[in-house]
Amino acid sequence: MQPTQHNSFTSVASEQVPVRLTPAWEENNLPNDELNFKTFSMDDAVLETDPPKDRWNIVYLILVLHGIGILMPWNMFINAKSYFVDYKLGSDYLGQYLHYASIFMAYLTIGSQLPSLLFNWLNIFCPIGGKLTTRIVWSILTEVLCFVFTVALVMINTSQMPALFFWSTLGSIVLLNMANGIYNNSVFGMAAKLPTKYIGAVVLGTNLSGTFTSIANIASISITPDARTAAIYYFTTALFVLLACFDTYFALPLNRFYKYHELIYQRQIENQDSKQGGEDDKIPYWRIFKQASPQLINVFFVFFVTLTIFPAVHSDIKTSNKDFIFGDTYYTSVMCFLTFNVCALIGTYLSTLVSWPKPKWLFIPVVLRVILIPLFLVCNYHPIGVTRVMPVLIENDYVFWALGAILGLSSGYYSSVAMMYTPSCVEPRYSGVAGMFGAAMLLTGICSGILFGMITPFIVQHVSI
Repeated sequence: MQPTQHNSFTSVASEQVPVRLTPAWEENNLPNDELNFKTFSMDDAVLETDPPKDRWNIVYLILVLHGIGILMPWNMFINAKSYFVDYKLGSDYLGQYLHYASIFMAYLTIGSQLPSLLFNWLNIFCPIGGKLTTRIVWSILTEVLCFVFTVALVMINTSQMPALFFWSTLGSIVLLNMANGIYNNSVFGMAAKLPTKYIGAVVLGTNLSGTFTSIANIASISITPDARTAAIYYFTTALFVLLACFDTYFALPLNRFYKYHELIYQRQIENQDSKQGGEDDKIPYWRIFKQASPQLINVFFVFFVTLTIFPAVHSDIKTSNKDFIFGDTYYTSVMCFLTFNVCALIGTYLSTLVSWPKPKWLFIPVVLRVILIPLFLVCNYHPIGVTRVMPVLIENDYVFWALGAILGLSSGYYSSVAMMYTPSCVEPRYSGVAGMFGAAMLLTGICSGILFGMITPFIVQHVSI
């Protein structure tokens, strides 16, 4: 039987007559090349004839987890402020006052965002190793090693070497965020090959990361005995999350749903290449950027407005009513961090249910969000060390709380919608590159917003209405 079957295949292939295996294959009207198994394996055939579904939303949940992993380093270091400023660099621990505590958070912000921004853009044009797996695996492993180093510093007595602790911590933060910049847009590039809601899953994860950390921060205020214990909890948690991201990435190729869309993506590339013939196969970065620019600008502006306000302005707004339901101890943690992150999470989830407005008109609500900046400035905003001359026009804590909810909802919703629209602006084979551009513009908006937010104390100090 086997020799006969072999000769039959040889004869059919030489005559270039399609092999008709079953009625199911006939109904798909597959090209002759595929029917003769020139570029089509049996595994591919099964996937083509029986498109799988994302059972139990496994792929969706994995991308949510990677979204959490993307922002976990930033959130963990920001929420460990008391550990760095009040404990490790504080006068009680060191036995004297040093300037390191006053400048640490500013250096942390710059050290976190600028390397991530640089490597995010660099990874688009000069991808490490050229393979997605290489970029994701090595970036996660680098982040894991940085957190192991950070946990080790928590346990070491550094009271006699504050300068070494300060600069070694900043060095690890820079290295951590270099890796995170590569990891960030590699994940968005991976999600861009899947249906649009899976980009929303990554953004959902980034917002969930902030919510999780905010809740942990509030819990630590209530139950954690000291800053050192809180730091161990934070950094170890981040370590486990990154290890989970590492493991689940290797589970994706085993999932039939992911394999199916990877197959579709690769075949779209092959079809485009065959149609273009001998044309230059270099990636047209400028053309992709121009085609996706309307949504890339939307992504940038959403995060520019958000990071101008949050957390710099948002966290320095004080209570107007001493009898408000949240006292001074919990006011900033609840009114700023928890409110923003929970509302951003809700907004991101809503974007998976409905996308409004259409891509052509998305810029309208995105641009209108700029009005939130002056509204927050006329709240009871009092930066440290600044004498305010601008009058406080909004003295109601509930109005301020509502503004915080609007900021979070609109940020989560419109950032997700803009990121989901971005890959559809270009040819399918370039959707991954467009997704990487979206991630890079996201970080560009974050850095621009942080830098612009640094002048808000000057505004309230020198501008009177």
